[in-house]
Amino acid sequence: MTEILSISGITKKYGSIRAINGLNLTIEKGNVYGILGPNGSGKTTTLAILLDIIKPNNGSFKWFGEEPSYKSRQRIGATLESPVFYPYLSAINNLKIIASIKAQPYRSIKDILKLVGLYERRLGKFKTFSLGMKQRLAIGAALIGDPEVLIFDEPTNGLDPQGIAEIRELILRIASEGQTVILASHLLDEVQKTCSHVAVLRKGEKLFSGHLDELSKESDIIEVSSQNPDILLSALNEIPNIGEVNMEGNQILIKTSEQISTHELNEILIGKGIVLSHLNLRKRSLEKEVLKLLME
Repeated sequence: MTEILSISGITKKYGSIRAINGLNLTIEKGNVYGILGPNGSGKTTTLAILLDIIKPNNGSFKWFGEEPSYKSRQRIGATLESPVFYPYLSAINNLKIIASIKAQPYRSIKDILKLVGLYERRLGKFKTFSLGMKQRLAIGAALIGDPEVLIFDEPTNGLDPQGIAEIRELILRIASEGQTVILASHLLDEVQKTCSHVAVLRKGEKLFSGHLDELSKESDIIEVSSQNPDILLSALNEIPNIGEVNMEGNQILIKTSEQISTHELNEILIGKGIVLSHLNLRKRSLEKEVLKLLME
């Protein structure tokens, strides 16, 4: 894969407060990368540095393998904080202004409004839009110029469940076209449903970075049960890659020391003459894993 972004030792101080402390991070092309952490963890500060809105005290970063420049910024679309548009102008006219600022033609605006679900409201004034519609228009503005990378800061902040679902589906639709997405959020469930990779921050320090599955794979639990639990328990103890095995009521809970799928486990047990009456993969939520990291 192609490296889109590399961050090396970035530090940002505000007086005695370290908003970011020696951050190192690499993002590959095609990732939907979540920067996750509670308020005050340094998410927005990190994005602002990457967009050259503020300067770090130490460290550096590269976009597309090169030092940041006006040329590289043209390949990036972003929304930071709350959407800001002219309240008395229509959606289409607001996007025309953005296109003019970016020195881009207007011809893509129609398709962008359709993509973000606002074409039918293209003549409506921004001040009449719901918060969800405003967020979708902000994403539309970021799409002008067909950027290779999209940066979203808390895109579902303040939205109701329906609005959150709409923004999530929109981001997934955009990512499916091959664009790299960097998304900062404190909503753990949304990161889990949207992102392929994640970095967890706490008070400006990185606690974890990598594929989402790497954060929770050690906590996967397989639930099994059969007509004869004693024979099942004995058989499980003979299988390689089986870690801790515990009884919970009528079920046996298995923690795998290495990855083993439920399908593979079922085939092994059938080969031993054991038919399962219950088989289920129980994955702990990202929330529990992140909270564990934050409390260490």
